[in-house]
Amino acid sequence: MKKVVTFGEVMVRLAPSENYRFAQVCPGSMDLTFGGAESSVAASVSMLGGSSRFVSALPEHAVADAFVRQMRGFKVDVDHVLRREEGRFGVYYVETGANQRPSRVIYDRDYSAVSLCPGEEYDWDAIFADAQWLHISGITLAISETAARAAVLAADKAQAAGVKVSCDLNFRKNLWRWRPGTDARSLARGIMPEFLENVNVIIGNEEDAADVLDIHAGDTDVHAGSLEIAQYPDVARQIAQRFDKVEKVAITLRESISATHNNWGAMLFDVASDVAAFAPMNGATYQSYKMRNIVDRVGGGDSFAAGLIYAMTTADFATPQEQVDFAVAASCLAHSIKGDFNYNSREEVETLMRGNASGRVQR
Repeated sequence: MKKVVTFGEVMVRLAPSENYRFAQVCPGSMDLTFGGAESSVAASVSMLGGSSRFVSALPEHAVADAFVRQMRGFKVDVDHVLRREEGRFGVYYVETGANQRPSRVIYDRDYSAVSLCPGEEYDWDAIFADAQWLHISGITLAISETAARAAVLAADKAQAAGVKVSCDLNFRKNLWRWRPGTDARSLARGIMPEFLENVNVIIGNEEDAADVLDIHAGDTDVHAGSLEIAQYPDVARQIAQRFDKVEKVAITLRESISATHNNWGAMLFDVASDVAAFAPMNGATYQSYKMRNIVDRVGGGDSFAAGLIYAMTTADFATPQEQVDFAVAASCLAHSIKGDFNYNSREEVETLMRGNASGRVQR
């Protein structure tokens, strides 16, 4: 089985337990786990049954050692993670919201090892020698110009090696600030198109398409929980028209009723056939998953990307409909898991796909 490679930053994640606020627990204890888009995708692909490799740069200390051990426990190949004296382990803090109080994320990731490591230091020929897929999120390009250039180089090397490339646009306005005097959207729109020239599968949502590519989905208002679903195939067509190598465009469909109540689904647009597949479906009608008691939505998009990549690289899921069905079910289940990683198996995902959504105790 050829490997799915992901490249990006992993961080320490610090979060108050349950739904406590920072002010309630500081000073005091918080839960420490690991998180980050590409590490989450690598871990999730492996837990679904795929073969994955995570590529990054980390400092030489015991916390980084612990992360490497955990990934090996997931059977993720971390042999190409560089250990460097320059740079630190990034951190982010998560305050989990509830009802009408949104979740809150605070980043502390300046001068991380991967943000300072030039792309030429990675052995891309060896990394892609037994690979079939490369996944990088827009977050990697946002953390520094050095990381952005490394991502562009990685995608170019992947295409030269015959490896498919996917990108989750993942616009984070608080990170796109590595060029003083340039606002976040302008900076993203300046570098992301160069990267996307070598991307085959683009993943995002309506906000990402607007922020990164200035492509809009009608009168969609995600903050009001209103989506114009019929507009999304046209959004995908516009993306495909701009980037010649794009074969598929996936758009997640999240309706935020409250922090703990979201409706969830996705569309997968196949460029060659000009057909869009929506999931989940009730007969011939799109009918979103109703997630009324979300445990943790951070990492939900990454679990979708992992499910989609796993399905696209597994022969059992031959059609776009089957692929998006699996990806949406996987990410729906991820919203029931605390932390970034999706601790769900392929069997559990397929059970939900078959319509078993009752949550009854399995004995």
